[in-house]
Amino acid sequence: MPAKYRVGVIGHTGRGNYGHGVDTVWEHMPECEVVAVADANEQGLAAAVKRVNAPKGYADHRKMLDEAKPDIVGIGPRWLDQHRDMVVAVAERGMHIYMEKPMCRTLEEADEMAAACKKTGVKLAVAHQTRYSPKLHVIRDMIEDGKIGKILELRGRGKEDRRGGGEDLWVLGSHIMNLMHFFGGEPSWCHATVQNDRHLVTKNDVVEGNEGIGPLAGDALSAMYGMEDGATGYFSSHRNAGAGKRFGLQICGSAGIVEIVTGYLPAVNYLPDPMWSPGRSGAKWIPVSSAGPGKPEPLPNEHHMGNVLACRDLISAIEEDRLPECSVYEGRTTVEMIAAIFESHRLGGPASMPLKNRKNPLSML
Repeated sequence: MPAKYRVGVIGHTGRGNYGHGVDTVWEHMPECEVVAVADANEQGLAAAVKRVNAPKGYADHRKMLDEAKPDIVGIGPRWLDQHRDMVVAVAERGMHIYMEKPMCRTLEEADEMAAACKKTGVKLAVAHQTRYSPKLHVIRDMIEDGKIGKILELRGRGKEDRRGGGEDLWVLGSHIMNLMHFFGGEPSWCHATVQNDRHLVTKNDVVEGNEGIGPLAGDALSAMYGMEDGATGYFSSHRNAGAGKRFGLQICGSAGIVEIVTGYLPAVNYLPDPMWSPGRSGAKWIPVSSAGPGKPEPLPNEHHMGNVLACRDLISAIEEDRLPECSVYEGRTTVEMIAAIFESHRLGGPASMPLKNRKNPLSML
């Protein structure tokens, strides 16, 4: 173990920038030091060098990797079209990775990223910050203790703002898919439809998505999943239908329900009610903290802590030679659950998972 882990940061101003704090998380980690930053935008690079107090900046991230030789690389851009090439370049050099979500555009890219990491033993952690929240372990304990009984359904919705539908699925639904996977196990099938202006999407509806997503379509979509642990997963998003009011995941059990949003210390509430309806039963929602249901929250809700917990878990994974909590394989499953919605729509029926088609299904309509 080095005295300090050398960190290189990759961003791209104007094309996804530095994600949600992937550049600044390291200032909260005394076990790490930023040794270089790369940004193809000249003005953005100058600002980033100053912001993260980096000794040197590079226009080409590959040159930064070869000269600065970091131990860990933060891949910050939100735009997905850059992720595959950046991850493969870093992994080929044996450097570990913390990266912005979603992981990539297609399962083909995800397979290449996973293979590159496996070949050199690189640990890759995806910045689904809720996966590192101490509240998730409380919810898992509640489920194992039978607080909500047998899990029957996992219900998720996107933010359903102007991005509702396909873009919402990629940008914000990725958080929900990751949580659904965590609580429900591996998905075995998906049955979904995608609509645009109330008709089923055809190739004429496909456009180039924002933020480098690639081929994209749909202002409304609905999906069902068969999950490994026996529950049925549901996800839906409609454009301009809520502006975040329903964003989150409900874990519905035979004896009650837990509702969770996203973030380092997300709002979590528990309803001990098999009818799932306080209006019918008189039961009341109970807030859940990192100390347990009905207990005050002992931790400060500092915005950067989600990234800090994720990066510290990555360092532990490096030192213990294990997978990070949200690894390259979990990132791939999240991409697969998203792709499966479009693949099921393309097939006109259920799509078995893992998907045989590893390309973007919308490009094949």
